[in-house]
Amino acid sequence: MSYLLTINSGSSSLKFSLYDPESDGAQPVSGRFERIGLVNPVFNVAGKSQPVSLPDHDAALHALFGWLEARGLYRHLRAVGHRVVYGGREYEKPEIITPKLIERLRELVPFAPDHLPRELDAIQAIHRAHSGLPQVACFDTAFHARSPKIAKLYPLPRHYFDEGLIRYGFHGLSYAYILQELVKLRRASAGARIIVAHLGNGASMAAIRGVEPIDTTMGLTPCGGMMMSSRCGDLDPGVVLSLIERGLSSPVARRLFNEQSGLLGVSEISSDMQDLLAMESDNLYAAEAIALFCYEAKKSLGLLAAVLGGVDTLVFTAGIGENAASIRSRICAGLEFIGIQLDPGRNEANAPVISAPKSASEVRVIKTNEEIMIARYTDELTGGKVHPIVS
Repeated sequence: MSYLLTINSGSSSLKFSLYDPESDGAQPVSGRFERIGLVNPVFNVAGKSQPVSLPDHDAALHALFGWLEARGLYRHLRAVGHRVVYGGREYEKPEIITPKLIERLRELVPFAPDHLPRELDAIQAIHRAHSGLPQVACFDTAFHARSPKIAKLYPLPRHYFDEGLIRYGFHGLSYAYILQELVKLRRASAGARIIVAHLGNGASMAAIRGVEPIDTTMGLTPCGGMMMSSRCGDLDPGVVLSLIERGLSSPVARRLFNEQSGLLGVSEISSDMQDLLAMESDNLYAAEAIALFCYEAKKSLGLLAAVLGGVDTLVFTAGIGENAASIRSRICAGLEFIGIQLDPGRNEANAPVISAPKSASEVRVIKTNEEIMIARYTDELTGGKVHPIVS
């Protein structure tokens, strides 16, 4: 008996799944630690939530290892697959983790300071507990590697491009999974114009034609593109220069842009969309944060629709995209001119298809599954097929 463990460390969450390569089960043993570092953190597993102290990701990993050991599962692990946000130009496919790879990833931390340190901590923690266990890095940037060069260029002197200062894009594991689902649904035929809106704690959108990535809203780092829970998204360079001229140091600026901006910065209350929606009617700042998020999302959707020349299928995914009907409604309002029209009842019900019957574009809600993509890649590198354990 041997299992594959997947680890997905987000900026305020840690998700895990356990897979048995020999089982034909349809559902994985999985769980998640949510609201890490926030008020009222929880551990959710097997459909049950329990409060737990989660001041940081180290505490979440410690709780995970204890949970696995208590059930006799930890000693049967065959390999661990990790979501690694940033791979740069060097890593455009999954890789077995080696000391050399870890050393290189540490050099890339400034490009993804919200994620890479926690992902590296998880890799090192597992190595200390089980040094002989193979670990695989599955890079979130890899999906976008095939995007056209023109979509990766910044309008800067050429040598910066040659030095790797390009638009990489992120959330690739999520986009890869959604694309596989669309292929099954026969919605990704040659030439199909697809936009996927991954709206969660981190938020981005991607344009896909058929099965090929065309463009995405994030750029050099996960801080770019749309406004997010605590990340600012794209800024006028003049804003950055103004802050520097006021004496803002690089470390302070990095914290400002990644941890203190977005929904949290505008609302001055919370980085969690559910919290803000609950306060919207009574708090102006909460209402403005929500309105700005939807406004920027609408602009991003329109930009990608222009790149594709229209939209055949729009998919909402990730925490906000899958669950916040009012956010989807606000983003899509007024987009009839590009063929997008929602059915209010279907949207409120989080139905698989939420577009109106007369909508020229099909709008879907698909639950993403980055963990199964991590497991598939890990299994491919360590041998065999992946089938989840039955809970």
